[in-house]
Amino acid sequence: MAKKGEKKAKPKLPSTKEIELALIENFVNMQKVLTNLTLKFDLLSDNISKLLQLFEMSAKSFIRKQEAEPETKEDKDLLKKLDTLLDQNKTIAKGLTLIEEKIKHKVYPETENLPSLAIGNRPRPGSRQNLRI
Repeated sequence: MAKKGEKKAKPKLPSTKEIELALIENFVNMQKVLTNLTLKFDLLSDNISKLLQLFEMSAKSFIRKQEAEPETKEDKDLLKKLDTLLDQNKTIAKGLTLIEEKIKHKVYPETENLPSLAIGNRPRPGSRQNLRI
């Protein structure tokens, strides 16, 4: 408590230089987090694509096996479930790709006017050509 006659000390306001440095540091940290998030989405998208390929190979193998044997109702149900699963995985992969593109445009807005590249042909986020720190 302040005694009578003493003035209360005003809190020191940060200087413009300190504010600018804090803003720059926060911006750099935000770019690192967004780049990391983009990398993780890219990895997740790749993993889902691999999983989709695995399901497709399994379905093809299953169909080849079924051609040699007569079909039963259980087999038809299983094929229907596999088709549904493949469609769901394709939808998830497309959604993740769209999310990744949206995040990439937030991180690197100057790329919005450029045509998007196919997943396999685009440079990896975080590579030297994409770093803008």
